[in-house]
Amino acid sequence: MRFGGQQVLRDLTLNIHRGQTVAVIGESGCGKTVFLKLIIGLLRPSTGRILFDNQSLFELSEAELTRQRLRFGFVFQMAALFDSLSVFDNIAFPLREHTQRSEAEIAAEVRQRLLEVGLSPGVETKKPAELSGGMRKRVGLARALVMNPEIILYDEPTTGLDPVMSDVINELILQTHRRRGVTSVVVTHDMRTVEKTAQRVIMLAPLSSLKPDEPQILFDGDLTALRACTDERVSRFVRGEAGLLSVAG
Repeated sequence: MRFGGQQVLRDLTLNIHRGQTVAVIGESGCGKTVFLKLIIGLLRPSTGRILFDNQSLFELSEAELTRQRLRFGFVFQMAALFDSLSVFDNIAFPLREHTQRSEAEIAAEVRQRLLEVGLSPGVETKKPAELSGGMRKRVGLARALVMNPEIILYDEPTTGLDPVMSDVINELILQTHRRRGVTSVVVTHDMRTVEKTAQRVIMLAPLSSLKPDEPQILFDGDLTALRACTDERVSRFVRGEAGLLSVAG
């Protein structure tokens, strides 16, 4: 994947299997969020293909691509709620846009999704600005769940949250997987999220730190293999340690 003359992702070949929870980790600038946007078809790869159920996303018509995207839920980094809409209307938005359900059916679905993410009906009338960071994240998850997706993509789901609220979000990711059997891709730098939710971990490196022939995927495996990985770049990231800093001047 290139943006002008800047290459962000290079020679990635991998499969994500139905029902897996995959954490994608790596330092800033390695292309994690770009990877998510490619998966859902928001970006078109410069070269290569994205296959979903053995269909190449970008060989589909625009109408069919839109239909396939409805099988995904996307939990954005900062929730990406509509500021002018209430919590209720934010969650109801996909149902109103993409279904023919009655307002009574929509109301029942919205309230069920709020309960599922641990929020009371009392938040329905609030605007996003009236919510805490953790509540906004949960409303974002409720909106992602309202169309009953098969795949959920999480972009830094615990960023900006304190440790307790981060754990609440991690529990919701686990709970959603257990109850619904969804496929989950979690982009995160938070190793607590990785340890708690992931069945598989993929670590990417920024291309600027690699030699031309080095693979961008530094690690792909389960948590046991991650803890035992001998690549210093991987183990330092897992431990939260910086490498040696050299300053000249």
